Amino acid sequence: MPFTLTNLRDDPADVGANFDGDPGLEFRLGGLHLGLEHSGLSYQRIPPNSRFPYGHTHHEQEELFVVVGGSGRMKLDDEIVDVARLDAVRVPPGTWRGYEAGPDGLELLVFGAPKLEGNPRDDVEGYRDWWAD
Repeated sequence: MPFTLTNLRDDPADVGANFDGDPGLEFRLGGLHLGLEHSGLSYQRIPPNSRFPYGHTHHEQEELFVVVGGSGRMKLDDEIVDVARLDAVRVPPGTWRGYEAGPDGLELLVFGAPKLEGNPRDDVEGYRDWWAD
């Protein structure tokens, strides 16, 4: 088949509850449904005025965060930046990242590359409540 089509809200399972965050947190891994060979993709929705419960960094993977709805803020190492619809933020390996939603929530598409072979968890380091007020 020369292409793959999936709906990121309907097809991948919502694993948001695995992160023990606010109710309504959505986290859907689209890469498996699309059969991605060299990259990864997730759809995430952070409920209004809440924060993704974990901050994380990657040892090898670069990530691209694209805001597709709402607004919020991202913490990148020690810097906090405002993000709004259609903002794109590239985060290189080694940079810690976390994000929180504004009053209308925050919807993100997150692209990762290169695709991680073996156990992808070996490339990530994360901490709950990394972004503390």
